[in-house]
Formats: sequence, structure tokens, C-alpha cells
Amino acid sequence: MTPEQMRRSGYLSIFASYYRPHLAIFLLDMVCALGICLVDLIFPMATRQVLQTTLPEGRYQTFFLVMAALLLAYVLKAVFTYIVTYWGHLLGVRIEADIRSALFAHMQDLSFSFYDKNRTGQLMSRVTGDLFEITELAHHGPEDLFISSVTLLGAFCIMLTIRWELALIVFAVVPLFLIFTIFQRRRMSEASLEVKKKLAGINGELESSISGMRTAKAFANEGAEIHKFESSNDQFRGAKRGYYKAMGIYHSGMELAMGVMPVLVIAAGGFFLMRGSMDYIDILTFSLYVTTFITPIRKLSAFVEQFMQGMAGFKRFVELMRVEPEITDAPDARPLEEVEGDIQVDDVTFSYEKGGENVLDHVSLHIAPGETVAVVGPSGGGKSTLCQLIPRFYDVTAGAVRIDGQDVRELKQHDLRAHIGIVQQDVFLFAGTIADNIRYGRPDATEEEIVQAARRAEIYDDIMDMPQGFQTQVGERGVMLSGGQKQRVSIARIFLKDPSILILDEATSALDSVTEHRIQAAFDELAKGRTTLIIAHRLSTIRSAQRIVVIDDNHIAEEGTHEALMARNGEYAALWRAQQAAGEG
Repeated sequence: MTPEQMRRSGYLSIFASYYRPHLAIFLLDMVCALGICLVDLIFPMATRQVLQTTLPEGRYQTFFLVMAALLLAYVLKAVFTYIVTYWGHLLGVRIEADIRSALFAHMQDLSFSFYDKNRTGQLMSRVTGDLFEITELAHHGPEDLFISSVTLLGAFCIMLTIRWELALIVFAVVPLFLIFTIFQRRRMSEASLEVKKKLAGINGELESSISGMRTAKAFANEGAEIHKFESSNDQFRGAKRGYYKAMGIYHSGMELAMGVMPVLVIAAGGFFLMRGSMDYIDILTFSLYVTTFITPIRKLSAFVEQFMQGMAGFKRFVELMRVEPEITDAPDARPLEEVEGDIQVDDVTFSYEKGGENVLDHVSLHIAPGETVAVVGPSGGGKSTLCQLIPRFYDVTAGAVRIDGQDVRELKQHDLRAHIGIVQQDVFLFAGTIADNIRYGRPDATEEEIVQAARRAEIYDDIMDMPQGFQTQVGERGVMLSGGQKQRVSIARIFLKDPSILILDEATSALDSVTEHRIQAAFDELAKGRTTLIIAHRLSTIRSAQRIVVIDDNHIAEEGTHEALMARNGEYAALWRAQQAAGEG
């Protein structure tokens, strides 16, 4: 379902839609559940029959045949129970997996702005913890409702044939149970949803704390981290207390209703027995049916709890699925096959928040195919933002960004980004091997191509010095590698991707001067015939640039070659002299 379809549909209809791919298993589960119901309904009636007629009339052969049939019925019930337990739970697992896959795929479509505003731990909670109870709900929900409905209706109809007055007395408890359930359902639903939110908060704190463990230890702030986590943990404990209180009231009410039924049967049955309108066998049969009656009511009680917990997580899933990506392909988006690399930034204004402060203000820039342009300036001036607009990580507030004369908003995002290679300042490596991380640049690359990319990124010798070579595990976020090694692995990805447009966002910031010098020639080689943007703070990294653009105060302050800008003696010259004096140039 699309986010728009999610918004137009109710929670139950959305939930039901996930059964369609598994309809055969669902129907098998329901048929077996019906078999279980019928066996439970037949036993009291068969018992009444043999006690009232078969045994008194001396038909002992018939009696043993009935007993054999009942035994066979319970063998079938055991088979049905196995199918319901195994295949029913498998159905629930498959539905949960489908829901989780749909959520993960949707999260891949969400824009950068969404992840700017949401914590990783809370999103992980939605993908994992929030969907945990859905397996049980998907399996037991329809099954318990079906079994309970058939059993209650069947037992009531049979009880009516035995003694309708007593049947009505027993069944009078059911409406009271339903009213009580509806009343408590809202309280339990609200309490369960609050528990989910607090658990997401714990996961958020946990993810943040574990990711920042080295920083916490470096500042000797373990105590502060424990205090933050305990605060979230206390809120979770309070939310759980509220949920269990509502659940306790519900279960105690249920136990009262369940206890009243047998008492009513004995009391009313005894009254009819005194009047001579019932015999002991009918009272025994009624008692058996009350037991049969109580079982589905207990199932309904358990179902309400499962429903509250499962739907609380499901509602949070739907809430996330209803989020529209801010960046989407236009209905008539065009494919992009060949790219020359002409980039036109046309009077672009950009703000991260609607109505917020402009990060870029009426910026215009043209980069010819194959040209290398450096973008420099103070932090916060808009350098990285400008380059994030080119692959359309964000949409411009006003103006347009064009590739080969085509507005990026009119192109397919996948095609656009397939032709752009980005080496970012903040390097992210996936947990896995070095080869896996380099191959990320082009998943179908051969081993030889991976080796060649590593050579060009000047990381090959380092890899071969490692015990497992290219199969060396990099650890979480590449923690087993040095900063320079991580940066060069990310550069190797780009060599492998071989894009038409390069964006180097402080690409050598983590490298020492010697290593930086070694790979600069490789960068120069890679940039030949390609459009290259170099975002740089350290001006020594832009020696190969044909043109330098200085961005300051949200606009282009200066533009030209190194010599022309030095002669102008403006912001670039001041920045150059400052870095020379500091020994950075």
C-alpha cells in the first residue's frame, strides 16, 4: 500500500490486507479450528445421549462404538491442534515478516529530512519491538475469534434444546462481559500504546549511549549516561505499571464472570431439579457445556490482551507507513542514461524548514562538463548543502538544479544518483568485510575490480598487511580501521562505481598529509573527463581545481582561479593566508 492508500484505509482493513498472500494457509488454519470446535461441541451431547438412552437400554456395543468414535475425534483434534499451532504460527511469522519488509522498504524511500528529525533507536524500535506481538495477533486473532464465536453459538443452540430457560440464564452473563470488555479495551489500548512509546525512548537512549560510548568514557561521563538511561527506564516502568493495572482490572472482572456461570447452572439447575423438570444427566450436560462455554470466553479474554498489544504496535507501524517521502519521483519522471556532467544551479534558495532561515539565498553557479570546481568557505556557509541539492537529497525551496539541462526534480532519483559519486566527510562503513564495503560501490563487481579499486584508492597495501586481507571484518561502523583507512575504503567505492559526477565532501579530511598526497594523483586521474566538485576546508586539497567558489553567508561571495582570487585579496586570500600561518596550507 502507498502512504495515501494507508491514510484512506482503516487499521483493520490494512491488517487484513496482509493475509491475502497467505490465504491458503489461513483457510487451512480456519478449517482445522472449526474441526476443534466441533469435537468440543460433540462430546457433552454424546455423553448425554449414552447416559440417558444407550446405557439404560443395554446397548453396550453401541456404547463402545460411540466411545471409539469420540476417541477418534480427539485424535483428529490433536492433528488439527498441531496444524493450527505450527502452520498458524508460521502464518503469523510470515505476516510479521511481510509487515517488517514493507516498513523497511518504505523507510528506504523516506527523505533525508525524515532522518534528520528522528532518532535511530526509536526507528529500530518500530521495525523490531513494535512488531513483536503481531505474530501472535496475526495467528491467534482470527482463529480465536472464529473458534470462540462458533463454540459459543453452537453451545448456546444445543443448550437451548436441553433447557432453554437455563440456557438464557447462562447466556445473560455474555452481554455483561462484552460491555465490560469494551469499557476496558480503550484503557488497555491507551496504556499499551504508551508502553510502546516509552520503550522506543529507551531504545533511542540505548542506541545513542552505545554509539557514543567512547566519548562518554573519554569525558568520564558514564554516570551521566546511566542517569539519562534510568530516567527513560523509570518512564517505561511507570507506563508498564499503568498497563498492568488496567490488565489486572480486566482479568479480575473476567474471573468474576467465569465464576458466576457454574454457580448459576447449579443454582438454577437445582431449582428445576426440585420441580422435577430436569434430571441429573441434564445438569451434568449443562455443566460440561458451561466448561465448553468458558473456554472460548477465556480465549476472547486472551485475545483482547493480544489485540491491545499487537494493534498498539501495528498502529505505530501504520503511522510511519503513512509518512509521505518529501522527495518523490514525479509521475512523468524521465530516466537518465547518459550524463555529460553539465551542472546548472539556477537562482537557488534553500531552507531546511518551511519558513525557516535560508541556508542558501539566490545562488547561481554553472559547472561545465569535465570541470573541477572547489567550493570553500567558513563552516555553516552552505557548502555541503549546495552539493546535497545536486543528487536531490533535498529539494530546493526556489530556483532549480539542472543536470545536462534537465531539472533534477524531473528525473528518476535512482538514475540521477547512479551517475553521482559522493565521498563524504563522515565516513560510514557497514559491519562486514573490507571487500563487502568496497563492493557496495557496485554490487556486481568482480574480485579483480575490487582489488583494482583498492589500489587506486591507495588502500591495497594496508589491506594486504591485515591477517585476513580483503576478508578482514571492519567492525561496527568500521571501528577496526583507522580514520584514514575508513576514508580510503569509501574512496575505493567511488572508484568502483565510476560515476560521471564526483562530489568530494572533505574527502581527505581524515588523511595525513603523506597519504593525502599519495591519493591526490588518483583523484586527479579519476576526475579526468568528469565533473568534480570538491568541498574543502583545507585548501591544500583543491590544488587541482580549475575554479574556486567561495560560499559565505548563504551566497557566493567570490569565484575564480586561485591566482585571480589571491589577486583580488578578498575572503579567499584571507582564508589562504590564515591557513598558511597555521601550517595547514
